[in-house]
Amino acid sequence: MTRLSKSPSKHYHIIPSLVLITLLVGMWGVVPAQAAINGPLAKAVAQGKQIFLHDTFGGRGITCNACHRGAGLAATVTPNGAKFPSLSNAATIFPRYSARAERVITLQDQIRACVTGALGGTPPANDSLTMRALVSYLTSLSQGKPIDMGGKPK
Repeated sequence: MTRLSKSPSKHYHIIPSLVLITLLVGMWGVVPAQAAINGPLAKAVAQGKQIFLHDTFGGRGITCNACHRGAGLAATVTPNGAKFPSLSNAATIFPRYSARAERVITLQDQIRACVTGALGGTPPANDSLTMRALVSYLTSLSQGKPIDMGGKPK
């Protein structure tokens, strides 16, 4: 059994060790964003990216990537002048209030609205594998960014 002395001067040598351990845990505990995604989650992210890039949802023949270029990572101005933000922080800004919908909406609600409106397609059900894959992909784009509920797309 270790006995602690009542003299504080004998414990100062512990403090540098604790600081060093804290720094090392902090350095090792932070992993690169993509390194933390593996296994079934990585599969869902990859599926979501493929859906984002290639699925038209039975609509007008365009994909999510038609408006949100660079697989969602680039801000876009379409030939008709419409501006679309990068989706690099999409998962961090939901839920948010939508004045158009006059209610608080989730990321899933936004995906369904985009598929219905912009793509003219049939949106995936909230509990579908397609929706889970899309949400997984969009969330992966936001990994490491601070939560900013109600914030603006960047």
